[in-house]
Amino acid sequence: MTKIELKKASRPLSEYAQEARKAPVIVVKGGKPFAAVVPIRNADNETVSLSTNQRFLAIIERSRSRVKREGGISAKEIRRRLRLD
Repeated sequence: MTKIELKKASRPLSEYAQEARKAPVIVVKGGKPFAAVVPIRNADNETVSLSTNQRFLAIIERSRSRVKREGGISAKEIRRRLRLD
């Protein structure tokens, strides 16, 4: 892992991206982590976008909590209800 102070980051982004293929490049601001340059593998734009969307993540968390509390419906039951069997 490489750390670079934001004010000292002077190389082109493409160089940091190339370096990130081996290990994450952590950008620090005032000594604290601020951003990271990491490779994204096997993910499309929508997946990446949603994985950082706080509103979407909150919806997912509420759904998971509800399933833990109330239980869920199996895929088999969904197919039965939709008459897909």
